[in-house]
Amino acid sequence: MNTADLLERLALDRYSCRGFRPDPLPRATIDRILTIAQRSPSWCNSQAWQLTLGSAAATERARAALLAHVRGGGAAKGDLDWPREYRGVYLQRRRECGFQLYAATGVARGDKEAGERQRLENFRFFGAPHVAIVTTEEPLGTYGAIDCGAYVAMFMLAARACGVASIAMAALAAYADFWREQWGLDPQRQVVCGLAFGFEDPAHPANGFRTSRAAVGDAVQWIE
Repeated sequence: MNTADLLERLALDRYSCRGFRPDPLPRATIDRILTIAQRSPSWCNSQAWQLTLGSAAATERARAALLAHVRGGGAAKGDLDWPREYRGVYLQRRRECGFQLYAATGVARGDKEAGERQRLENFRFFGAPHVAIVTTEEPLGTYGAIDCGAYVAMFMLAARACGVASIAMAALAAYADFWREQWGLDPQRQVVCGLAFGFEDPAHPANGFRTSRAAVGDAVQWIE
């Protein structure tokens, strides 16, 4: 199998895991993922990303604290602008993903209590043994955030190559001040997203579906 085939297989195999086993990862496995991810491309090689990563114990403390914060009505305020609107095909894709998740986890349409339970799974990190927060420096602007996006993609592919499941989590970025207080993040850095990762639970119903992808022709316009 050539390199392109291996990469294609890896890309097809990766998915957003929403049900993890509690087992902590070996430190050597995490270090290997981080070493690969550090090769991500960036604007002017600025390498805008920083990762604040929790051990299993630190992740468990953060999980309990964030759940209490959210349930207690803690204000949600992110550092980056949230999408102003989903419309057209983007709204359609968002709904499709949500409907698939609800169908897989048995949340009936209109069942607000069950929907809220599933929403709170975000703040449990879906049971993952490790969570990380990705940040960039505010003066780097949009391109610092773009660099972080490239890093997140490389991290998730590297994780999959090492037999580790992951999910990128915008929901965690909505509580930027919580993370600054909880983990002492530099106040000059902006929270871009979170990453939850660990060994997947293949029996978890939330892992029983896969999102679709648009055809290449829907995303690419050729100019001859």
